[in-house]
Amino acid sequence: MPVAFIDLDRTLLRGASGPAITRALVAEGLVSERHRIPGQSLVYGFFDRFGENVLSMGLARGAVHVAKGWSQESTRAAGCRAVPELLEHLAPYAPDRLDALRADGLRLVLATTTPEDVVRPLAEALGFDDVIATRYEAVDGHYTGRLHGGFVWGLGKLNAVKRWLEEHGEALEESHAFSDSVFDVPLLSSIGHPHAVNADYRLLLVAKARGWALEQWDRPEGVHALFGIEAYDLLRPFVRPEMFPYASFTISGIENVPTEGPVILAANHRSYFDVAALAVLAAKIKRPVRALAKKELFDVPVLSQAARALGAIRVDRQNSPETAMDEATAALRAGEVVVILPEGTIPRGPAFFDPNLTGKSGVARLAQATGAPVVPVGLWGTEVVWPRSSKLPTMTTVLDPPGVSVTVGSPLEVPDGDPKAATAVIMVAIADLLPRDARPLDEITDEEMTRTYPSGKVPTSGDDDAAAS
Repeated sequence: MPVAFIDLDRTLLRGASGPAITRALVAEGLVSERHRIPGQSLVYGFFDRFGENVLSMGLARGAVHVAKGWSQESTRAAGCRAVPELLEHLAPYAPDRLDALRADGLRLVLATTTPEDVVRPLAEALGFDDVIATRYEAVDGHYTGRLHGGFVWGLGKLNAVKRWLEEHGEALEESHAFSDSVFDVPLLSSIGHPHAVNADYRLLLVAKARGWALEQWDRPEGVHALFGIEAYDLLRPFVRPEMFPYASFTISGIENVPTEGPVILAANHRSYFDVAALAVLAAKIKRPVRALAKKELFDVPVLSQAARALGAIRVDRQNSPETAMDEATAALRAGEVVVILPEGTIPRGPAFFDPNLTGKSGVARLAQATGAPVVPVGLWGTEVVWPRSSKLPTMTTVLDPPGVSVTVGSPLEVPDGDPKAATAVIMVAIADLLPRDARPLDEITDEEMTRTYPSGKVPTSGDDDAAAS
């Protein structure tokens, strides 16, 4: 049975395990404030951004001397105490990735420099099959200040993995290894299937040169980051209403968006300018936000890379509609925000003026599958800035910009059951946020009607445009 050896810090976890473990050791009375390293927060902050370095690993190597005289039982208790906090620091996409490895028939072994007695409880909580870790020698239940076996780092980790494989009758060339660190190159170079996960910049260069698999467990595939900073994080300060001086934004209800956990933002669709309005909203939320977008956006070479880098999810209703659902589900399970326009497209003609909104059931199905609340968002006025009949937004209204309202409603808990019935409830919640004028359809002017069609012309029943709609 093939084996997957998985590193801990910056691979399985988003950063270093040290702070959580130290707090647990303090709580168990094993460590006092005088044992803390001066500038410890800076050391861990540097580690989280740039990865392992010789200094940090030297401190880890010397920790065995600090632990001399500690009770092994109390240390294991500290490991158990640290589990809840460590689970909060799991890389968001790690649980799904572990499930996929199990589904492929691999045994999971946590392979880490972190001492075994403090890390085994976490491995057990995550369902790992075994642990390879640095072991402290203990006599009569207390640590002696010496290692039992080698220091599991660099060549030491490779040797520990080889010993484990030999003991269990498995082959190195059939096994997988996952790590973020350039110091695991000896293991990655020797194993049959190397995976550079959330790779530090040094490992990234090695992995690209050698053609190793590149993965990221802290964000979706295709969303790259520099030292942990995504492209959208860099753009966020600039995505402001002031970027669109030809529109006057009124945004309300942001406090209704939960500050953590999975969230589905479901908005109505009135204009191409909806994208700008939702981008301004997303920037104010200050959370990772992913949005579903039509496949046509991904067919344009430059826009495709930009959309993926910003976290957009490609929707191809004809060829692979479930792919987008799978990606959205993964994002929600990772605790992120997903934006969806359940109408799917901008309504045309009379449907554009219908106060009763209709939508596809994808939002309801996602909410039912993940337990994520649905937060309704009402968009209004975007169609004045950029009517569907125009190829570009109207940008000559700087002196008297039309009003655009973005109204966020209260979260909805979607119950299990018929997704169509749940969808109807969601669409009513969105419609209730809109300042609609209750005008009969026969009072809608011809000009208003034509602005709802891409051609700028009301089609007849025989027009190709009508058939396409």
